[in-house]
Amino acid sequence: MNLLFTGASGFLGNSIYPLLSSYQITTIGLTDNDDICANLAKEIPVLDKQYNIVLHAAGKAHSIPKTEVEKKLFFDVNLQGTKNLCTALEKNSIPKSFIFISTVAVYGCDYGENITEEHPLNGDTPYALSKIQAEEYLQEWCAKHHVVLSIIRPSLIAGPNPPGNLGAMISGIKRNRYLSIAGGKAKKSVLMVQDIANLIPLLAEKGGIYNVCDNHYPTFRELETVICKQLNKRMPLSIPYWIAKSMALVGDCLGNKAPINSLKLKKITESLTFSNEKARRELGWEPIEVLRAFKIV
Repeated sequence: MNLLFTGASGFLGNSIYPLLSSYQITTIGLTDNDDICANLAKEIPVLDKQYNIVLHAAGKAHSIPKTEVEKKLFFDVNLQGTKNLCTALEKNSIPKSFIFISTVAVYGCDYGENITEEHPLNGDTPYALSKIQAEEYLQEWCAKHHVVLSIIRPSLIAGPNPPGNLGAMISGIKRNRYLSIAGGKAKKSVLMVQDIANLIPLLAEKGGIYNVCDNHYPTFRELETVICKQLNKRMPLSIPYWIAKSMALVGDCLGNKAPINSLKLKKITESLTFSNEKARRELGWEPIEVLRAFKIV
């Protein structure tokens, strides 16, 4: 079965590519290692074969834009890149199934518990908006061309050398520059990156929109424990909330360069969890246990 894989050279792609040995894979990306070297944000690639499944994982994330140019880049990559890919497919390679890697950021929630797929798409960052618009475009395109569409919205993704907030936590603990706050009791939804590979055959047949995360919502303290054990580090000091709040108020005055501000403090001390019940019920999927399987390298 032929599978077209965008973003195979990224964090997610590097982690799941070895797990897709049952497919004949063609990759599209920016590196010389990709089968088709193309910048989807700027060009329409030439596809020379028929694909059963498209796994569209290429995208821009894990950065906060500071200029209009940087904001536009999210839409160039996440939205225009999706449109250019679909234009290429229209020419001679309409697939049976299209799997799009979206994000729980589309909900625009900084805190909340057991958030389902029915929650409004209130995300207002360039990242969230570009993913929302790409989802909407794909729903229209796949309906028009009779393609089975799956949209998965992963939570925080765990795996070797992760980017984003989890990578920052590992880096901080490694350099002894990490403080736990108020006992690290806030819970977060996390997904093992390998689970995306496990989902592909299920999604290709069924289609649909799904949140994907572990059944257990680990606390910050549980994640800190797993990381410290692997790094052979002592558990980080936990400071009281009132001290962190005072530091955050100072950070509010210093601007974006401050290590903590009131918004960051809220994200660290409030739980943010998502429901995976729909994916488990409709796909028959059971996620990997993050706290058992997570290896930082």
